[in-house]
Amino acid sequence: MSAINKKFLFVIFLFLQIFSFSVEAQNAKKQIGNLAAKPLFRDPVFDGTADPVIIWNKKQKKWFMFYTNRRANDSTAKGISWVHGTRIGIAESKNGTNWVYKDTCNIGYKLPEITHWAPDVIEDKGLYHMYLTIVPGVFLDWYHPRYIIHLTSQNLIDWKFESKLKLASERCIDASVFRLPNGTWRMYYNNENDGKSIYYADSPDLYNWADAGKKVVKDRGEGPKVFQWKGKNWMISDTWRGLAVFTSDDFLNWKRQEKNILEIPGTGADDKVIGGHPDVVVNEGRAYIFYFTHPGRTPENKGKDNYGTRRSSIQVAELELENGEIVCHRDNPVYINLKEPKK
Repeated sequence: MSAINKKFLFVIFLFLQIFSFSVEAQNAKKQIGNLAAKPLFRDPVFDGTADPVIIWNKKQKKWFMFYTNRRANDSTAKGISWVHGTRIGIAESKNGTNWVYKDTCNIGYKLPEITHWAPDVIEDKGLYHMYLTIVPGVFLDWYHPRYIIHLTSQNLIDWKFESKLKLASERCIDASVFRLPNGTWRMYYNNENDGKSIYYADSPDLYNWADAGKKVVKDRGEGPKVFQWKGKNWMISDTWRGLAVFTSDDFLNWKRQEKNILEIPGTGADDKVIGGHPDVVVNEGRAYIFYFTHPGRTPENKGKDNYGTRRSSIQVAELELENGEIVCHRDNPVYINLKEPKK
């Protein structure tokens, strides 16, 4: 064998070794933490968990998951009354892998009949703030008022009522609160009276809100979630055909990427349908999407209304960035070990 051929083979050998090391390093990075279960969590009371939001409990050193609960297992519920009449549920976890049911929130806002939907929970200066959708009753159809209220808490269990927000219409749901680079706060929400498009309001202090009175996303969708990751500003919203993904440079003009995520059903347990209304947790540079599914809403069950099609589960997957767009390979195993957020 000539000297040139030997050098060529040696270069090829080094390249393969480096490539193999790179693949092993990437795999090792992905396997930091414990393997998340599929499904991640089911509510043990009503089996109707949806709309999750995740936050770190500073005092207890645990992660709390708040979620809408629906009475999926209530065989006496008529019409869509099963999605009404419940309080916000709480599950807890030390690292985001194993979640255990804890309790329901003690909401200091009382009506004779009341429904709690889609909370967003944030912490600022040691105080927790919740922006909660209220439906003032238990109804058989969708055509009734709902609005967003502001509550505060020291312990994430007991919540003090602060105010009812004046927004663009009497049918506003699904608050998502984000701190802008200038230090003020912006709330994105769904205005059902304007084609279920996304509107916004601004606040200097989380208490006083000025509604902009205009949409920032005209596309139909709900449950917006705004976050920063990989040097970009993102919004993900539920379009009932998977989740739409948007980017923006100024938090006002949002550009939608071509493909939805979680639109193609997965293969895991309770994950063979579209994903719905998510939260995203960015932790140690990685982005995890927590979403819910209706496992029984498969094509063969179209039009059926029973416990099997009503029940819902929480799932988790990891987001990835490919060619500047967010993708989500939901069937990949998820190794997760959420750390205490850095101050």
